[in-house]
Amino acid sequence: MSERGKKYRSAIEKIDREKSYSVAETFKLVTETAHTKFDETVDAAINLGVDPKQADQTIRSAALLPHGLGKKVRVLVFTQGEKIKEAEDAGADYVGLENYIEKVKTGWLDFDKVVATPDVMGAVGKVGKILGTKGLMPNPKVGTVTFDVGRAVKEQKAGKVEFRAEKAGIVHVPIGKVSFGPQKLQENFLALMELIMKLKPHTSKGIYLKALSVSSTMGVGIKLDTNDLKNYLQ
Repeated sequence: MSERGKKYRSAIEKIDREKSYSVAETFKLVTETAHTKFDETVDAAINLGVDPKQADQTIRSAALLPHGLGKKVRVLVFTQGEKIKEAEDAGADYVGLENYIEKVKTGWLDFDKVVATPDVMGAVGKVGKILGTKGLMPNPKVGTVTFDVGRAVKEQKAGKVEFRAEKAGIVHVPIGKVSFGPQKLQENFLALMELIMKLKPHTSKGIYLKALSVSSTMGVGIKLDTNDLKNYLQ
């Protein structure tokens, strides 16, 4: 067996696949069992009791994680007039309108997030299909269509993470890097979960938070005890 295979086997043996772990145990395990040479991303999978096909049960928002995501975020801002300087002062990497719309049309996508002011969304719609297929289209639900561009840019730079419930009601969200350590990962996770709990639709019946698991990029999924989590969110 290769050295990598041995490390993976050792990681699996530390985790009881049938057990649900406390919040503290989960983040201790996810950092201890990461076994690759690169700094793995840690993801949360949250199974919610919602039907995303129903318009009033759609879960979509963005959470500002206290410790960010551990990577540089390049922000493009579509705007005009006095808002250009506001975006530049906040640290936006690219700011403009028609010039960047034309660049995007040619296939330029050297950015990670897009913010736009409401007055230019008609023009941004020209590249809506291109941005949409990459998950980059600005949306007021996640705070990326706003006149408060300075705040929006700073939040994106600081690690604001977008999420939405998929067909089965499952939300997949990155919450940081293994190198963050258990405490920072836990704090990011709790900030995310506080928001998700607040987003519970009034029409959602039965159990809202059905199941939770956390894993690193190449790691094993670790089940998290939802009852223990509630102690942190009260």
